[in-house]
Amino acid sequence: MRVRCDTTTAWPRLHRHFEQRGRGFDLRQAFTADRARFDAFSQEAPEIFADLSKNLIDREAEALLFELARECGVEAHRDAMFAGERINSTEGRAVKHWLLRAGGEAGEGDAVLVRQALESMLAYAGQVRADAAITDVVNIGIGGSDLGPQMAVAALETFRDPGKRFHFVSNVDGHELAGVLRGLKAGNTLFLVASKTFTTLETMTNARSARRWFEEQGGRDVARHFAALTTNVEAARDFGITSTFGFWDWVGGRYSLWSTIGLPIAIAIGAAQFQDLLRGANAMDAHFRSQPLESNLPVRLGLLDVWYRNFHGFTSRCIAPYHSALKRLPAYLQQLEMESNGKRVDAQGQPLPFATSPVLWGEPGTNGQHAYFQMLHQGTDTVPVEFIAVRQPAHALPVHHELLLANALAQAQALMQGKPDPGGHRHFPGNRPSTFFLLESLTPASLGALLALHEHRVFVSGSVWGIDSFDQWGVELGKVLAQDIAQRFTSLSLNGLDDSTAGLLRRIHPPI
Repeated sequence: MRVRCDTTTAWPRLHRHFEQRGRGFDLRQAFTADRARFDAFSQEAPEIFADLSKNLIDREAEALLFELARECGVEAHRDAMFAGERINSTEGRAVKHWLLRAGGEAGEGDAVLVRQALESMLAYAGQVRADAAITDVVNIGIGGSDLGPQMAVAALETFRDPGKRFHFVSNVDGHELAGVLRGLKAGNTLFLVASKTFTTLETMTNARSARRWFEEQGGRDVARHFAALTTNVEAARDFGITSTFGFWDWVGGRYSLWSTIGLPIAIAIGAAQFQDLLRGANAMDAHFRSQPLESNLPVRLGLLDVWYRNFHGFTSRCIAPYHSALKRLPAYLQQLEMESNGKRVDAQGQPLPFATSPVLWGEPGTNGQHAYFQMLHQGTDTVPVEFIAVRQPAHALPVHHELLLANALAQAQALMQGKPDPGGHRHFPGNRPSTFFLLESLTPASLGALLALHEHRVFVSGSVWGIDSFDQWGVELGKVLAQDIAQRFTSLSLNGLDDSTAGLLRRIHPPI
């Protein structure tokens, strides 16, 4: 039985510390009183330097949080995951996405299957890369089958094959698919259909429409121009697809870019760079598994999230990547954290008396500065901000990168320091927290480490809260009801509907 945070002895002690020291904590005074604060609250981890010193936390609070983690059994829970135990209790599944980047040099069972699947996927990616006739690759998926690959292909744009364009279609809204197809030629396009079961409503609707467009444009060889990332080989074969790449039920969707779902990434950057992506993540896995809590970056971040959510009462966190290639990272992290930890009951199904996942949101800097930073600096809510910067640019344009980094540093500084104004309108209260992640350069290895860092951070906060971070039942009800409503466009029946839904259906479909 896992130990939930509010049943520990550290929990009330944290509350007392917050009331005595945390509620009125002032960052500016903290730096004045502790000249070693930056060193104490910053650290190196694989591929990443993290500065946590501009957060509303002191050494005593962090020490109590480490005690909380130990009482909650975070280390044992972590070790159970890496041992392949079924820690996804509501679905009775192991959680082994880490195995996908473990190297596969040795081992048996799943490790052998992982290596074989990776070799097969990378070989196919190499064939596509060598095929000059294929100029466009369209990934059709949704959720983890879209967000991860789309984010990574954009992030690693400087490593991409210049002879190919990559497109991602996820929304069942036909405007998205139609917009992509408008610029394509059937003979030059490869479609990747990513659906574990090959039944996902949005994905299969888009896939069937793509095949119909392909045939109407004169395409004849579906087997050459379509591949499937699925375990339902028979359904894919019925669709006309012979190239299929499977994965396992211990790979959750939001953790699946490391699997064959990463095929568009492998086509974009090649086998060697894809292996580097895995190696970067594996290095962070090793850090998480081996480092003591006090020097374990995912642990420190996950506990900071608990401190902010349950003691300071902060309801959201802003992600501000100061690199345009990371434009899809906020959306990726939204799913990772909010689908994992957006839970109202613990792993035993008991209602929780405390808050869980915050709302994640954000845009790349410096665009965000001209959109919502007004609220971050002078709004009534305190929102912790996470800056992600890259020291070395991947372009040779003078001045740009220095200005970009100067803005990132200045925004973090301004949030902390503030500026008084007796008139009020120009008053910046300051004391607004932020974390600063610095990568040497944006490479497959550093991206892999960054993503694994956030995976493990989410694991830690979920472990403390005593929830199952690896199921996602909350997405199911709406999907079931959507199928029922879709049938009513044909049946014209309103039986059993609430008055609001029935009224809207009449408005949308007047014959009903």
